Amino acid sequence: MSLLDRHRAVMPTWMPVYYGDDALEIVSGSGRRVTDATGRTYLDFFGGVLTTMIGYDIAEISDAVRRQIGTGVAHTSTLYLIRQQVELAEKIARLSGIPDARVFFTNSGTEANETALLMATNVRRSNQILAIKNSYHGRSFGTMAITGHRTWSSSSLSPFTVNWLASADRLRGRMARLTDADVIDAAVDDLREVLATVTAGDVAALIAEPIQGVGGFVHGPDGLLGAYQKVLAENGILLIADEVQTGWGRTGDHFWGYEAHGVTPDLVTFAKGIGNGFALGGVVGRAPVMNAVPAISFSTFGGNPVSAAAGNAVLDYVLDHDLQGNARTVGAILLRGLRELSYDILAAVRGRGLMIGLEFVRPGTTEPDPAVTARVFDLCREGGLLVGKGGLHGNVLRLGPALTLTVEEAREGLAILAGAIAAADAELRIT
Repeated sequence: MSLLDRHRAVMPTWMPVYYGDDALEIVSGSGRRVTDATGRTYLDFFGGVLTTMIGYDIAEISDAVRRQIGTGVAHTSTLYLIRQQVELAEKIARLSGIPDARVFFTNSGTEANETALLMATNVRRSNQILAIKNSYHGRSFGTMAITGHRTWSSSSLSPFTVNWLASADRLRGRMARLTDADVIDAAVDDLREVLATVTAGDVAALIAEPIQGVGGFVHGPDGLLGAYQKVLAENGILLIADEVQTGWGRTGDHFWGYEAHGVTPDLVTFAKGIGNGFALGGVVGRAPVMNAVPAISFSTFGGNPVSAAAGNAVLDYVLDHDLQGNARTVGAILLRGLRELSYDILAAVRGRGLMIGLEFVRPGTTEPDPAVTARVFDLCREGGLLVGKGGLHGNVLRLGPALTLTVEEAREGLAILAGAIAAADAELRIT
């Protein structure tokens, strides 16, 4: 029996695997490349969903983890002092830009967002949440309720009263073809209308991704969250920035995605890249909000010694090697090259730094084309490049390479992408 057959025999049907009957088993990795069970090597532009942020087999991270494991202490729980956790929290608090910040570590982005919601609803004594259409915040009961993406909403039940704000999608919908200034004006008007008409007035928080990850890397213009926060402050509403995919310099221009908006959130959630594959997430925020939980709480596994050791090594590597600057440089190469492509099936190239989305449509329309997207996706693999998929309609290719991506690798990946898009476009013309 093949590994895929064994997988299907014991895993739930709703857990997808890329490439269908030709599913891929990754058995080793080095730098920005992975090797599958057949021995074929690929350039990885998705990094385990933007998680292998530094790359594979990085000595500084592996050595830090080995040193911690060598002590014989892989776990203590947060009921005991954890030096690696405290040191990492100090760094994150400093980098957050939040005065007198506090940090709580979790195992994932989903759990981080759950924790932020717990804090916000406690401090505001309200279960009302504002969220953005087309967003994704996790797969748990609470985070699913604030996820504005039908594909990932497996239940209508909710612990929150959620009211939705418009997405900043420029391709279709109410924000289509608006200028940056007009998008901000329309979004603020929408927020004021929602607060005035469909809430009970005591909203706890707005949670927002600076760039929507699963939503296909849709994002609003710079300054949008700052414009939102002015209205939120008038009403005592907290701002939660979901930086699970945008943090740690990935956008190139800023260390945190929210910095593009001239705003300091009350709470910031993080995960994915900070562990470079080790389970690590958390929340950093203002002390009065972080301290608002009125009962005893702790984390059994969050910020455990091994994951925290990895996190410290990852963050030090990001800062010591100016990976934010590298993301800006190589991201510009990819964005410029992709935007120079001219195919009727490619309707939009968006993103910043090393967080790039390509949206595919039926020629001459804005109608999503998931079939041609899947074809480009498969052709990329045939060419030796792994990419991701996303978007509300499954018609967006997602690029999230390691922040250590070199100029040469960026150009190599760009050539494979361009060839895959050209081939898919040619096939469509023949049919």
